[in-house]
Amino acid sequence: MTKHSSHNTLYTNDNLYVLSGMNSESVDLIYLDPPFNSKRMYSAPVGSKAAGVSFKDMWTWKDVDEHYLDTLADQFPTLARYIANVGEVHSKPMMAYLTYMAQRVIEMHRILKEAGSLYLHCDPTASHYIKILLDFIFGKNNFRNEIVWCYKGPSGAKKNFPAKHDTILRYSKSDAFVFNCDLIRIPYKALHTDKGTNAKIWKTEGKLQDETIRQEYLDKGKIPEDFWTDIPSGGHISPNERTGYPTQKPLALLHRIIKASSNEGDVVMDPFCGCATTCVAAQQLGRKWIGIDIEKQAVNILVERLTDAQGQLFKDFVATDHIPKRSDLKIVPKSPTVKEQLYKAQEGKCHACGEDFKIWNLEIDHIIPKAKGGGDYYENYQLLCGSCNKIKGDRPMEYLRLKIETRERMMKTKIFFGE
Repeated sequence: MTKHSSHNTLYTNDNLYVLSGMNSESVDLIYLDPPFNSKRMYSAPVGSKAAGVSFKDMWTWKDVDEHYLDTLADQFPTLARYIANVGEVHSKPMMAYLTYMAQRVIEMHRILKEAGSLYLHCDPTASHYIKILLDFIFGKNNFRNEIVWCYKGPSGAKKNFPAKHDTILRYSKSDAFVFNCDLIRIPYKALHTDKGTNAKIWKTEGKLQDETIRQEYLDKGKIPEDFWTDIPSGGHISPNERTGYPTQKPLALLHRIIKASSNEGDVVMDPFCGCATTCVAAQQLGRKWIGIDIEKQAVNILVERLTDAQGQLFKDFVATDHIPKRSDLKIVPKSPTVKEQLYKAQEGKCHACGEDFKIWNLEIDHIIPKAKGGGDYYENYQLLCGSCNKIKGDRPMEYLRLKIETRERMMKTKIFFGE
């Protein structure tokens, strides 16, 4: 296992396992551009830096790590009910997609520092469902902005207005969030510089300010509104920046986000880093970074991009497919004392079948298997009866629950037919 250090690190593994292995409150800013459930296949063109990379943006229950479902239902029952209702309103694939995202956003909230922020990039396919999910996890009062990134380009649409915008949902973990407004100011448009001379901002005690003060105000620029039209889309990325990655975002977009919500030396993380635009932007702006992508080729793309951007300056970098190990939780070996604590917490019941047992008939088991990043700490222990523990083995809890439900249905069927 790998402990995350101060090094810039690229993990090539499932981001759920990597996030679960990271310490709480260890990251200052998270930007993520996850799949949108667009029901499309994306592939990089032959000859590009990302050639060979492809991913599907279509979701089924096979994409969900089911051993986390039990934890989700236990800790966020209202959120679990909301996701189930979305399955009725929209579809089962959307329900699976939201479960997949909820599992990961819960971990992202945990690893964010109190002054940290999250920017989630999505499109109208699921943005309205994702926003409610974020309200559940971050709290509706910590919603800060719905940024609309607008862009132009050709479209084959004939029956609808061409879809030419993405949504970026900005949330903070608390009211003590970082926002460096002066670092992201943009020029006023010429249209406005000669207008409004009688506006309140140009007056002091009823008198017009002199031209020098007015010009200083104009030179300072303005904070961008929550609709961004000055950053071209990925299709207009300069050739030097382009990798061919299907959903690549421009560096200018990440520069604005990183400048606004982090300071030099802070840790910026992208759990769906793809062609590593966030990592490159963070490196250029003097931030530390963590990138995660399940595609092994991400390492080659990142090395090439950072070499182009930083030359020989970029050597302090770790690439690994190992899952990190949390160091902020106390390792607690299995012991009679731990078993007694669990027995009291579970009120003498098996955590799976719910039956009452004497303490000597229950066994300590890992909720999240160690092979999936689960550790030997109290929060990851449970007591199962011998039968349930044997059925579960090193499989997820959902497998066990399904077996229990199947067994109960069979018993009811036998009783009904008098067998």
